[in-house]
Amino acid sequence: MLGGMSKHSPHPAPFPSTEQILEFIKDSPGTVGKREIARAFRLDPDQKLHLKKVLKKLKDDGLLTSSRKKLADPGALPPVTVVEVTGPDIDGDLLARPVAWDSDLTPPVIFMAPVRRGQGALGTGDRVLARVSRIADTEDGRAAYEGKTIRRLEHAPSDVLGVYTVDRAGNGRLSSTDRRHKNEFMVLDTGGIEVREKDLCRAEVLPGKKLGLRQVKIKERLARTGPKSISLIAIYDHSIPVEFPKDALKQAKDAGPVTELGDREDLRDTPLITIDGEDARDFDDAVFAEPDTDPKNPGGWHLIVAIADVSWYVRPGDPLDNSAFVRGNSVYFPDRVVPMLPEELSNGWCSLRPDEDRPCLAAHMWIDTDGKLLRHRFVRGLMRSVARTTYTQIQRARDGQPDELTQPLLDGVIAPLYGAYECLLKAREERGVLELDIAERKILLDDDGNVTGVQERERFDSHKLIEEFMILANVAAAETLEKLHLPCMYRIHDEPALAKLDSLREFLKSVNLPFAKGQVIRASHFNQILAKVKGTPDSHLVSEVVLRSQSQAVYSPENIGHFGLALRRYCHFTSPIRRYADLLVHRALVRGLKLGKGKLEDDHKDFNEVGEHLSVTERNAAHAERDAVDRFAALYLSERVGQAFAGRINGVTRFGLFVTLDGTGADGLVPVRTLGEDYFIHDEHRHALRGRETGYEYRLGDPVEILVSEADPITGSTVFQMLSGGTPGKKPSVTRPPKSAKPGKPKGKSRASRRQARKG
Repeated sequence: MLGGMSKHSPHPAPFPSTEQILEFIKDSPGTVGKREIARAFRLDPDQKLHLKKVLKKLKDDGLLTSSRKKLADPGALPPVTVVEVTGPDIDGDLLARPVAWDSDLTPPVIFMAPVRRGQGALGTGDRVLARVSRIADTEDGRAAYEGKTIRRLEHAPSDVLGVYTVDRAGNGRLSSTDRRHKNEFMVLDTGGIEVREKDLCRAEVLPGKKLGLRQVKIKERLARTGPKSISLIAIYDHSIPVEFPKDALKQAKDAGPVTELGDREDLRDTPLITIDGEDARDFDDAVFAEPDTDPKNPGGWHLIVAIADVSWYVRPGDPLDNSAFVRGNSVYFPDRVVPMLPEELSNGWCSLRPDEDRPCLAAHMWIDTDGKLLRHRFVRGLMRSVARTTYTQIQRARDGQPDELTQPLLDGVIAPLYGAYECLLKAREERGVLELDIAERKILLDDDGNVTGVQERERFDSHKLIEEFMILANVAAAETLEKLHLPCMYRIHDEPALAKLDSLREFLKSVNLPFAKGQVIRASHFNQILAKVKGTPDSHLVSEVVLRSQSQAVYSPENIGHFGLALRRYCHFTSPIRRYADLLVHRALVRGLKLGKGKLEDDHKDFNEVGEHLSVTERNAAHAERDAVDRFAALYLSERVGQAFAGRINGVTRFGLFVTLDGTGADGLVPVRTLGEDYFIHDEHRHALRGRETGYEYRLGDPVEILVSEADPITGSTVFQMLSGGTPGKKPSVTRPPKSAKPGKPKGKSRASRRQARKG
């Protein structure tokens, strides 16, 4: 009983507080009206009149919404609603959002339950009528629901990218590059474009169906399918801008060299070198180091990080600036680059080519023997790189195997760089930087674009050297702008959310690793955990779970520090050719230090909006790059269907296991339905699938052996079959669920019940 008055009590019940009314409405299934509230709190007639006024004020304040005299929490959903599928989250769970959402509040997140057999899998963009029920809130505090599909609603994408074919009857067909589109499209009209079998085309989806298939009209023929079309698929799927506006191209073409020193500092006699990957096309940073001659700083170093002066060529509001802002960043694929700036700049006047004069913005920095930054100053300069080197060359030279290029640089240039790096390493270790060594896949291609191999990128001390030099320059830039009281586009990385820490703590308990509550969390705490499991069978598992507990780094003018790097302030300064955020930092430095033209304008863009935009373009580029690598890896494996490979489980979901192959880093899915006759339960806490009858278990990080059963380079879909791996378990004393139950989703243990149990 919510109220305090019985049916025969002479005294009315206490009138509920605003909080009690809102809590009652929020916790009620569906919507409620004034009558239900009055009955629940046992209000008398006078109290009902007062309730009417209270409810009106709550609606006026936006705390309630009403429809047909029914009241609801504006952040709540009706039991049955239309939702649109937005795609899977990092754990593979399919997410959706409500189609009708009029509230100013953040819409709730909806976790879609697996559809019943015969309904067809849901895909991004699908609209369905769903029955939704409230579950525990998400880790970031958003309201969360579980959605069960009642029926799929007619909804087709407005545009589709696919491969053109002709069926036996002579009808044109289009097979989508999106693996979620299971059915082909019927080509009703080629739009006057000459298309051939196996052409990659973009088409408009038309209303109606023919032979049970949706119809399309060809809008553009992109290329012949093959290795050279793989990146194109990712580019168009993620709407990456490819063509530059004509006025931006003209501006880049009209640009030229800086021939006069003017007020610039002359750095042309300083032996600066660039160190990049073998496949790099633009060189935007050069480095130099020498012992500090100040007797007060024994063992210290003077470092220079010189960065291409993009702000000299790209001015606020000009065509180049506008197109660069829209792109936000360059996008790198195995066989090409979609640059933020036209090639006349990115590979030309803004690229620090050897033996050519180039304008730069340089950071002079002095560190002590422990790597502490003592002081710094920024200058606009004119430099001349003495060598374009690679990470491999520099590391070999350091290891005693110099070549013709690095031999003359060994003592005077390379040795001092490593000397300064060793001091910077001390500072890194002192701060306690989060040390997650994440392997990156590298696609090996021949001249025709064919995949000759997939391997993990080698990582040398030369890579870490450049990283530490760049981090130091980025810190110096952020400190300078802070002292000048000028806007700074910080690179921020928040500490892990409390909910993620609680989940991590529960997991670590399962592998007998204590992680105390109540302590101030630092990156070094995670390093201690990783150190405890290094070299053990649980090493990969713990590393993956620690990684997934971390927040995502973003751009923002509001500084909260960088958790992973253990820095109080940090920004991006060192890559203005490929990141717009760095260009903003350059402009702010030019303005604050009065270094000439190309400064940040007085009425500059809103940095909050710009930060959100750049964070979105960065994530979109990362997704496109990963999708292209997936497709190239699928192309490589398509010639190895039927072969066995060793790998590790890198993802566990209700519908299966994601496995990364050793050596290549290629990924694929082992569907849960192929794991045998047992019924597998998804244990979210332990990141595992466990057989309900046998107790056999597959956990994140487990070594396994798989067979490649399918690999489609057009969609990037790769399917594996489990050969061996996992952990035998003791048979639990439970009965097998009915055959109608969905694998991976046991009867009576829905996602909602698991979340509620965890919340309790």
